[in-house]
Amino acid sequence: MAYRKVCDTQGGPLVGEVLHCSGGMDLDWDLDKEELQESGPSMDRMQMQHVDCQRSDAGPDPDPELMEPIQPSVSVSPHGRFERLQEDPNYISHFTRAPGHKGQRRLHCFLVRYLLAGVGLFLLGVLIGWFTHTSTIKPPIQPPDSSDLLEDLLRRITADKIDALQRSFSSLSDDSEESRARYLYRQWVGLGLTDVHLSNHTVLLSLPGSTPSTITDRSSHQCFLPNGIACDQRGPNDLPRQQFSYAAYSAAGSVQGEVVDVQYASVDDLRRAKDSLNLTNQIAVVKLGQAPLLYKLSLLSELGFGGVLLYIDPCDAPPGHHIWHQAFRVTLNPGGNPANGGWSKEAGGSLTSLLVQPISALLAKTLLSSPSTGQGDSCIPLAMPPNTERKKITLTVGNQLSYKKIYNVVGYLKGRRNPDRYVLVGSRHDSDQGGGTSAIMNQLIAALTEQTKRGWVPDRTTVFCSWGGSALGSIGSYEWGKDNSVVLQSSAVAYVSLNSPVRGTETLRATASPTLLQLTSDIQRRQLLSCIRGGNCPGPNVSSLQLPGDVSFFANQLAVPTVEFAFEQTKAEETTSFLSEAQFSAESPETLDPLFKFHETIAKMTAEAILRLVNDPVLPFYPLDIALDVQNKLKDKSAVSPPLLSSASSLRDHAAFFQSEIMRPANDPKERDPSHVRMLNDVLRDLEKSFIIPQTAPGVYRNQLYNLPGKTPQFSILQFSQEAVLHCNVTSKAVKYNSANKEVLCHSNMNQSLSLILRAIRSAERLVCFGLDLFENYGK
Repeated sequence: MAYRKVCDTQGGPLVGEVLHCSGGMDLDWDLDKEELQESGPSMDRMQMQHVDCQRSDAGPDPDPELMEPIQPSVSVSPHGRFERLQEDPNYISHFTRAPGHKGQRRLHCFLVRYLLAGVGLFLLGVLIGWFTHTSTIKPPIQPPDSSDLLEDLLRRITADKIDALQRSFSSLSDDSEESRARYLYRQWVGLGLTDVHLSNHTVLLSLPGSTPSTITDRSSHQCFLPNGIACDQRGPNDLPRQQFSYAAYSAAGSVQGEVVDVQYASVDDLRRAKDSLNLTNQIAVVKLGQAPLLYKLSLLSELGFGGVLLYIDPCDAPPGHHIWHQAFRVTLNPGGNPANGGWSKEAGGSLTSLLVQPISALLAKTLLSSPSTGQGDSCIPLAMPPNTERKKITLTVGNQLSYKKIYNVVGYLKGRRNPDRYVLVGSRHDSDQGGGTSAIMNQLIAALTEQTKRGWVPDRTTVFCSWGGSALGSIGSYEWGKDNSVVLQSSAVAYVSLNSPVRGTETLRATASPTLLQLTSDIQRRQLLSCIRGGNCPGPNVSSLQLPGDVSFFANQLAVPTVEFAFEQTKAEETTSFLSEAQFSAESPETLDPLFKFHETIAKMTAEAILRLVNDPVLPFYPLDIALDVQNKLKDKSAVSPPLLSSASSLRDHAAFFQSEIMRPANDPKERDPSHVRMLNDVLRDLEKSFIIPQTAPGVYRNQLYNLPGKTPQFSILQFSQEAVLHCNVTSKAVKYNSANKEVLCHSNMNQSLSLILRAIRSAERLVCFGLDLFENYGK
């Protein structure tokens, strides 16, 4: 980047031309020396009054000693003769000019003098009027003090304002995505953003067919809808709900086969199924949870299954969340426009060869002939009893593909000192989950732009983003991110997510990358001091879990530090995980949070995070937290090598020194010039990029700093490499080699994964050392 310093210069007062009364005006005074002495005072007054008239280029005044002898009646001048007619001591000048231009010159001198006096009086009046006017003008707006800025910002965020914004958003007569996007564009401009853009992308969407998917028992010929209702009992109002329940980008068509209970489709579950059954073209009944859906589908496809029925076990559901009769939606799109990844409508457009359909727990119980009932602590998980005859069914999936436009709205609040460093704030405006999210986003924009009217300008640029196509695979965020990836890789500082901020009311959960764990904990602890329920507030619940949503592109592809606050309807200690991959028909924000107090809490926590990220001279990132997280992921020493543990320890030592009191000048912006502080911030920002690996299992983040929910902290690539070793012994389609070669291949994958982690740790350590050298070599 090239930098230029812009200096404000003020020109001095304009200097007018020097006025000359006449050119070469040399007068010989016809006075004798006695008269000169007598008229001394008068002559002094004359010289003072004619000082302006003597500013000519005629040269110095004549010397009195060199003047000609003065005669009583007549004096001779080099310029001509004149007679002295009278001697009156009351006159300053006792002469008359000869006829001609010399008398006019004297008159001109007096005219110029009076003209200058008039101009002076006029200017004096203008100055008096200006000072009088400015005394009535309010003093210029001063930016608020940093200690008061946060309190004032949070005070302006209220539940009533969010409620009003939500009611305005819900009142749109046209509920299409385009209408919502255009509404947000107008709102953001009206709230004070001066740089707002509305863009669209034509993408390949997978939508439910005109008729819902069905599951038919071939022995009884009974047809079921995905929610478990018999096909012939469908009412006129059931079609929208049934169309909502589908797997986007699943293969379409029909498949016949036997029902196979594979539980969570773990390696152990699949081994048990394969040992007793022929799995080719069978239909797996799979629980969501414990591993990414895309990873499970890859294993099932490799084993030869033809179809998959997905459900959530009621025993895994949060307390009070009754899901027996609820079907849901999932997307098989890992992110972005499938048409850009080589998929097309003509080629089928599906992202898997499997026919995939979500079903309700009630229908799963029927198909598995499971005796399980109940929910909660006494709940018995759904499972097919031993020696039970497996049902033979026909699964029909009728998804349709079409090209449609999705819309993104992006607005900028420009920074002053570092306008090319971006803090992104992302929400969604799709019709399923976007209502409460958009209201919070609008409230944040209103509160921040109000601060700019009071004189505050952020240090870094804030980029507000409302994404389209989020429900079908974060399409809008991926497409915008890919279009701007070059700039974002070098300039994006952080991503603050508002993907689905209020999806329950039981648990306040914060998710952040390790770099932002400390900041996130501080913010959550501050808000919990004024807990909305009052008293007995839980402690901070912060983790680095990978979550679905628009945040995935920025965390997974660019390694931008991320943070997200949300209220959830989940257990405090969630064990099954990945249930958030299921998208239920969204409850309205008014139903979930009638008083909008939960929305207010999320808005305030998000606002504090944004303010710290755009305003702190040194970014609130903590490299020591990354080093501690790395060591925590390597606790299982049986699976790691000594060089790996040694590198992790070295990274911790350097990161601890980097944040120590000894290095305080390097971290204190008051003791460093702006260019070095900027370089320090770039080092802090880029640390997470060291942990991006080229490829990982389907559905698993490439950024190895994020954990898999419900799992012991471990690098995901190591965890799935261990599972791959076990999977080699399960599948017959791994590689067409003998068993010895197969084992060598699997263990080589494990060694390669260990090598990638070692390389990532050393890369992060080199970056920290660069930061140390930077401030050691460049003194104050």
